Amino acid sequence: MSKFEKTIYQAVPQLVFELDQAIMNSAMSMKLVDESVFEAYPYKVSIKVYDKYFMRNSSRASLSLTVVEDGRSTHVVAIGSGGGQGAIFNFSWGAETEFVNDVQRFLEKMGY
Repeated sequence: MSKFEKTIYQAVPQLVFELDQAIMNSAMSMKLVDESVFEAYPYKVSIKVYDKYFMRNSSRASLSLTVVEDGRSTHVVAIGSGGGQGAIFNFSWGAETEFVNDVQRFLEKMGY
């Protein structure tokens, strides 16, 4: 399991769309599993779950992306899991960490 959290102290209403595009374009095997959006003024919560196949260890990893906006700030949480092999030791080669790092690199590239 790997986790990244970042609070951006400004409203970024297009961030969910931009993150989704960056994640979906990061690999041919990327798939959006499901998503949910909940709004209760002033809050908007977007949750997206992605799935990616990793050829190097013949496994799949998932990324759960949660973005909470309140009109003044935007909080991003990316949690990666799976990607492991083996019933006992779950040796992953860092697949879930790589997945989460994609989100972190995108935010840094955008200046957040």
